[in-house]
Parts: sequence; structure tokens; C-alpha cells
Amino acid sequence: MAKILIWDLPVRLFHWLLLLLVSVSVTTGLVGGYMDYHMMSGFGILALLLFRIGWGFIGSYHARFRNFMKGPATTLGYVGEAFRFKRGGQNPVHYPGHNPLGALSVIAMLAALMFQAVTGLFANDDFFTEGPLAYLVSYDTSRELTGLHKRAKWVLGGLIALHLIAIAWYQFARSTNLVGPMITGRKEITDVAASADDQHDPHRYPFRAVVLAVLCGALVYWVTALG
Repeated sequence: MAKILIWDLPVRLFHWLLLLLVSVSVTTGLVGGYMDYHMMSGFGILALLLFRIGWGFIGSYHARFRNFMKGPATTLGYVGEAFRFKRGGQNPVHYPGHNPLGALSVIAMLAALMFQAVTGLFANDDFFTEGPLAYLVSYDTSRELTGLHKRAKWVLGGLIALHLIAIAWYQFARSTNLVGPMITGRKEITDVAASADDQHDPHRYPFRAVVLAVLCGALVYWVTALG
């Protein structure tokens, strides 16, 4: 068993900054009275999501969607292997990066957060706060999007709960630490030889990451400035 570098710094920064901003958004959304902070955290979340989507195409090996997204057959096969493992079968196939279920979780979380961020741009609370793009749609449309924004938070909450449950299950049922590697970037690999093809240097693209982050931040600033 050896530890190899899997998660690059941009992925790790994205993960923890997203956790921070989502926590701010959830807290201010539930408490109320802090809508300026709610909107600012939402703008930050949108910039992070745009960055992660872009990084999913031009980032390091394990950050790219094509290298961790699997088809239905592979995903169902992984689920079956995991079920048989719990009944005394062989250990499921090891994936250095996201396993097929983890990949689905990533895509679902990104989609739910993007839905929240985009609908928030058109939201209107009928009092003092409205999204920067609310003026582009009719009042009725803005109110409908506001309703969707509020109701979809329960879907996002469910995905977050599943994410936390999965982390706990891997920690206690599989003795696999998922939090540590997202801090250090390094993950324990039992079959180093089998994973040799995956050991691409995650630090090869620092300039690319900085440029992408600046572009995403500038785009969100431009969009929010429209209102």
C-alpha cells in the first residue's frame, strides 16, 4: 500500500471553498435578514461551479469528467460488487479517483448547486432584494423561479445528507478515509502497479487553473453587475 497524489490543489480548494460558501448560503437563507451575504455567497458559488466545470475538461487527470464518469453498465456492476462484498464476496474494483457512484454524486451535486445559483439570479423576495437578472424576466416568471429556488433547497439538502452518509459509511464500514485525501491530495492505493497509468502529475497546470479562475470570476462579476 502506498500514498499517491490524486487530487490537485484546484480541486481541493474548490471543495473546501464550496463547503464554506454553501454553509453561508444555507445559514443566511434559513435565518433570513442577511440577504446581501446570501447573494454574495451565491455569486461565489456560481464562480466556483463554472471553474469546476471548466476544470473538468482541462484540469489534471482525475479532475476530468471523462476519466471518472462511467456508463450505466459499469456503475451497476460496481453496485453489485459492493453488495456482494458486504455478503462476503471480493472487494469491489478499486478506483484511485471517484468510483462510479461517487462520480454520480459529483454530477448530481454540481447540477443541484448550479440550479440554485442560476435561479437565484432571477429571484425576487417582493421586499428589498432581487437577483441581478430579475429585470430580464416578467414579475410572474421571477416569482416562479423564486419558488423553485426555495423548493429545490430540499433536494440539495438531501444530496448533502447522502454525501455525509457516504463519507461516514466509507469511514466506518470500509475503513476508507475520504476526508484526508481531500485535504492532502494523497490517497492510499493498495495496487500501485494497477494504478500506474493514473499517476499523472496533478500540479502540471497551475497557470491554466489561475487563468480559468480569473475568467470565471470576471464572468460572474459581469453578470451580477448587469443588475
